[in-house]
Amino acid sequence: MKTILTHSPIAIAIFWISVYLGLTLVPLLVLLLYPPMSIEARGFWVEFSVALGFVGLAMMALQFALTARINRVEASYGIDIILQFHRYISIVAVLFILVHPAILFINQPETVALLNFPEAPWRARFAVMGTLALVALIINSIWRTRLKIPYEAWRTLHGLLAVLALGLGLAHAIGVGYYLSLFWKTVLWGAIALAALWLLVYVRLVKPWMMLKKPYLVEAVESQRGDSWTLALRPHGHNGFTFQPGQFAWITLDVSPFHMREHPFSMSSSGSQSDRIEFTIKALGDFTREIKHVPPGTRAYLDGPYGVFTSDRYPDTAGFVFIAGGIGITPFMSILTTHAERGDDRPHLLIYAGDRWDDLTFREELEALRDKLDLQIVFVLRHPHEGWAGESGYVDKALLERYIPHYRGSRQYFICASPRMMDAVEAGLHHLQVPPTHIHMEHFNLV
Repeated sequence: MKTILTHSPIAIAIFWISVYLGLTLVPLLVLLLYPPMSIEARGFWVEFSVALGFVGLAMMALQFALTARINRVEASYGIDIILQFHRYISIVAVLFILVHPAILFINQPETVALLNFPEAPWRARFAVMGTLALVALIINSIWRTRLKIPYEAWRTLHGLLAVLALGLGLAHAIGVGYYLSLFWKTVLWGAIALAALWLLVYVRLVKPWMMLKKPYLVEAVESQRGDSWTLALRPHGHNGFTFQPGQFAWITLDVSPFHMREHPFSMSSSGSQSDRIEFTIKALGDFTREIKHVPPGTRAYLDGPYGVFTSDRYPDTAGFVFIAGGIGITPFMSILTTHAERGDDRPHLLIYAGDRWDDLTFREELEALRDKLDLQIVFVLRHPHEGWAGESGYVDKALLERYIPHYRGSRQYFICASPRMMDAVEAGLHHLQVPPTHIHMEHFNLV
């Protein structure tokens, strides 16, 4: 039996935002208890720069939590949103940490001498090395593609640099000792760093060990239209898992889960069937092009399910509008198949865009679902064949207006396509006065 959410997703999201702000600021406020001397003794700008440094350090520690795939947090936003937040908030944390010494150098020019690494005290050396690690972390994250760093190597380097930046930053703060002069304050900040380290250990060691105990075997690899392949897995020695239709999982294929070689894909099968889980994958990159060559019996491991791109979050809606582009049809196939099994009698509108008629993945399977659901399908071809009488071109405001319900707020709208198509569809829906809270999007690339 599925669990129906009893709290508003917006309320849950506000709760987790409050938790984040609290975890960022409370450690700083604790430092103000029993200060070693009056604030006036060092001046406002010095204290302000120190506050920025401690806030930046706390934000760095929280980055480990954001990437730990904590189910309760992920269920409020979705991993795609959390990872985007992780990227942007990292830049904010780095700015705070860089502004911290900049203010000191301007307010107290003599402190520039601390950059003389061979002669500087160790607390200053820790600060310089930690800052360099942090800058390297940001550079290799933003320009990973241009630097041609393989994903697995990047993940390892990313984790090492993050640990170095946090550890050296804390060592610098302890070395200065002004606000951490009391033992219990040092213990508090040490506990924060250890908690962050534990999250890294959990993601890299504990979770893979748990996955190792629940392997899957490849049952079949089936060819689909649009140069796509359905990878069918069966649980080996355990019961597998059910999921909310539209969710995804991270797949580790033919290697130990301790390797960094995992990839996120949406499930395309019914969410109610745990004995066979299917992923439909388009051949777009090095890993996905090899899917068709995977032999039956290959061992696989799954980390999931994840994602909030699911119809199960909206049990009271009057119906659904699904807008897919290319392989973006995958989560909708899972949703529609699951709804058909449940006997869902609500109206479903699917607008499915592709290059050519023969490239539309699941074309025949979708047509068959018309007999089991109240399902209207609108195919949109960018390159229609001769004699095509359906929609052609792009999914824009005019096309949407022809098909979506007159009472816009009576439906939930789901979009999964390329970034350009999603932006265009989202803009069209906004112009048609669809409530923003009724629009949900799933991004192809999470890494």
